[in-house]
Amino acid sequence: MSTNKPLVEDFATDWDHTDPQWVANPYPIWEDLRERCPVAHTNRYGGAWFPSTHEGVSRIAKDTENYTSRSVVISNLRPTDEDLPAPIGIAPPITSDPPFHAIARRLILPAFAPGVVNALEPQIRALCNRLIDQMGSGDIVNGGTQYAQYIPVGVIQQMLGFPEDDIEIFLQIVMDVLDAIDLPAAERQARGDVNRAYFEAQVQDHIDNPRDDFTSYLLNVEIEGHKLEMDHVLGTILLTLVAGIDTTWSAISSSLWHLAHHPDDLARLVNEPELIDMAVEEFLRFYAPVTMARLVAKDHDFDGCPMKKDDWILLGFPAANRDPKVFEDADTFIIDRKENRHVAFGLGIHRCAGSNLARLELKVAIQEFIKRFPTFTLEHPNEVTFAPGQVRGARNVPIRVK
Repeated sequence: MSTNKPLVEDFATDWDHTDPQWVANPYPIWEDLRERCPVAHTNRYGGAWFPSTHEGVSRIAKDTENYTSRSVVISNLRPTDEDLPAPIGIAPPITSDPPFHAIARRLILPAFAPGVVNALEPQIRALCNRLIDQMGSGDIVNGGTQYAQYIPVGVIQQMLGFPEDDIEIFLQIVMDVLDAIDLPAAERQARGDVNRAYFEAQVQDHIDNPRDDFTSYLLNVEIEGHKLEMDHVLGTILLTLVAGIDTTWSAISSSLWHLAHHPDDLARLVNEPELIDMAVEEFLRFYAPVTMARLVAKDHDFDGCPMKKDDWILLGFPAANRDPKVFEDADTFIIDRKENRHVAFGLGIHRCAGSNLARLELKVAIQEFIKRFPTFTLEHPNEVTFAPGQVRGARNVPIRVK
């Protein structure tokens, strides 16, 4: 979302993850910060910190005493303890702190277990091929807006049991939560209220017409003999929709963008299909889309940084994935990288519960695209755009397939 904010001059003291320079190419910025200021600060958004090293990100991500997950998206709407009282948070379990977090996470794990996820593979392949068919027979297709964005949307729509006709609503909700972070707090709250009303209507429809999907599961599952509070149900639906769509959309589109201007990697994947699993992990490491926020729980010093209660923390998982102290040739994409303990899915108790599903969608999306288009190139590279904010991925990806 474009604003009239001043551009950043020094990311060590005034960083902004929506700054055009950061959005277009954050990697040199993070490399500079690792060397010069491993924990950067900004007064924007009411004050925030950005650790850029693997070590710093890991320590904060695993520390639930000094940092709370009460809100995980940095914006001008900063919730206080009173706004979001423990234990649920706005989108459990990702916004839940211990000990409730473990309970909330345990509830959703069955829906993302490997067996359940793997059973979705035929459905995902069919969706990918349907989207490719719908692109038509032209020479130019858009790997982002015609393909990547609609794969996770279709998967999550069926998972939640929401109307297929509402797919554009899902995309708008994603934009409201993750892209519109510079809106005034009141306007951001107003959009949140509209989206909550939409979810409430879908939940009521499920109450009136029960069926076998994740929404009905949330309405029926119990904690110690009691059904979930409605805020819990709505929050987990919000998390499933937003986290399940934008992250995977970004990973798929960035991977296609890479292949479109790295013909050697594309040729290897086409000719050596057994590389796909290693390639998926390297795409996740190299183009990790997700940074996750925390709030400082209490005043304390972190490596000389005077962190104050309710300061934001932006956990730079993608920056950690490029840390040369952890990854050999960290800034080189190696399609058959053998050792790859990346942190694209986070660290600590909030590591992504949907990682199995994200991996499968990314793998299938790449396989079906290169099966249909074994050679393709990037068309108009200057027209490629990336999403701002905490989930960064290619959006407009024009590709020449003929």
